Amino acid sequence: MSEGKIQHNSYYQECLFYLHTYGTNLAIISFYMRHDCMREALLHLLNKESPPEVFIEGIFVPSYKSGKLHMLENLLETIDPSLESWGIYLIAACKHLQKKNYYHILYELQQFMKDHVRAAMTCIRFFTHKAKSYTELGDKQKWLLKVKDHLKVYLQEVSRSSGRKKAACTFRKKMTATDVSRHINTVELQMEVTKFLHRCESSGTSQITGSTLPTLFGNNHMKMDVAGKVMLEGKNIEEGFGIAFRVLQDFQLEAAAVYSKVAKALVKKQNYSEIRQLLKCVNESGVAAKNDGDIIILNCLDEFKDIPSEDLDNLIQDMDSDENKVSKV
Repeated sequence: MSEGKIQHNSYYQECLFYLHTYGTNLAIISFYMRHDCMREALLHLLNKESPPEVFIEGIFVPSYKSGKLHMLENLLETIDPSLESWGIYLIAACKHLQKKNYYHILYELQQFMKDHVRAAMTCIRFFTHKAKSYTELGDKQKWLLKVKDHLKVYLQEVSRSSGRKKAACTFRKKMTATDVSRHINTVELQMEVTKFLHRCESSGTSQITGSTLPTLFGNNHMKMDVAGKVMLEGKNIEEGFGIAFRVLQDFQLEAAAVYSKVAKALVKKQNYSEIRQLLKCVNESGVAAKNDGDIIILNCLDEFKDIPSEDLDNLIQDMDSDENKVSKV
């Protein structure tokens, strides 16, 4: 029976009268939904200013479970093209989907909401989630392109709306243009890192291990880990130093700590010539402090006592400070 006909059905009207008299808003909304009267359910929700949980249980869950999410979205937009009336309900729906780990439905909803910042965040999750290697990340780079697209659209919208008076949107995530630009730079740098480490894995030079694959979307420790791995996983230190240096600079990381960690890893591999190459790269970077090279060498010497004498002499000679040289001879 069509929606129009059922609303004139006496049994339907009788039930509705009973529900309006004795039932809860959720019961009324659920009744409308069972009889394919989604518009009436939504209008009742709005008129009664029902809480978000009524929307979730009565309308949203039944809609996506029955494949009617697009129908719901169309009705939400028809009733209020700005979607502002639905703000609290849409945010609740996003939280519900996130809690359920229904990220593909979440992403679809965020796109409908034109919530580009949150959609970008969801794309980052698609990129990083459960990836065990940079080969896998290389195959998921489309998500980084989508992140960039969302952020660029957001910037355009902010730019367009800044010149005219407009009611502020209350439910879409906001971000300053500076922050958005910074995130776009991070994405572009991550694409370079991914391409480089993907190539290293393919050529067999990479030795990335561990349960958590480091990316630039993590905390500073993870970013430092990325910089270190880029230097260590190439054919030589110089090959990855440029990208690693940009990571260290862009995020203002503790470069000396990363260099020392890389140097110690090279000592473990007994790759002493690469330590000297690292020192050369650091010194030529133009931002190293005068004693950075010495600190790197001293950390290596303190950590490992069994460096062959010839390599040890070479490292000591690479020191800038005569005092440090004398103390280690």
